[in-house]
Amino acid sequence: MKLEPHYLKYLAETQDKDYILLDLMANYGNDVWNFAYFLTRSSDAADDLSQDVFLSVYDRIYSFRGECTMKSWILTITRNKSLNYLKKQLIRKILPVKTVPHGGTVQSAESQLFDRMETKRIWSAVIQLPRKFREVVILDAHYGLTDKEIAELLNISQGTVKSRLHRARTKITVILETDNEGE
Repeated sequence: MKLEPHYLKYLAETQDKDYILLDLMANYGNDVWNFAYFLTRSSDAADDLSQDVFLSVYDRIYSFRGECTMKSWILTITRNKSLNYLKKQLIRKILPVKTVPHGGTVQSAESQLFDRMETKRIWSAVIQLPRKFREVVILDAHYGLTDKEIAELLNISQGTVKSRLHRARTKITVILETDNEGE
């Protein structure tokens, strides 16, 4: 479903952009920060970009037409701002990746440790990918966007999304196998 009626309803019924912005920040703040971090590899840049993204959202909230989900719209703004930042800064430094928390039943401490180590290892491999592969993997695996949503966000065809996902997964496999051989 493309439209998010509750936001469109708020936009139609209220002039209180502050209330809408606070709600958007609560719902999408972590996603914006994480996506900016994955693209820039810098927590400081992700902090700054997150603020900048929500300032843009605040300024453009009434221009949201509902042609995509609110999440896709905000992540598109995040991507554009992150890419502009990278062009200006020419960042090439790889930073360690924080573990991605995931829910589930209670596990033993040993099992949790191995899961965290494996998750960190996988995301470290993702960070090593070229940007065009890294962003499709993150949008697919971390944010759960469909191929169509990713294609719209990146302004590429769905076939290109599928191809990049396949090639990215192949590259991740090679990186992980190379790491295993080195141990």
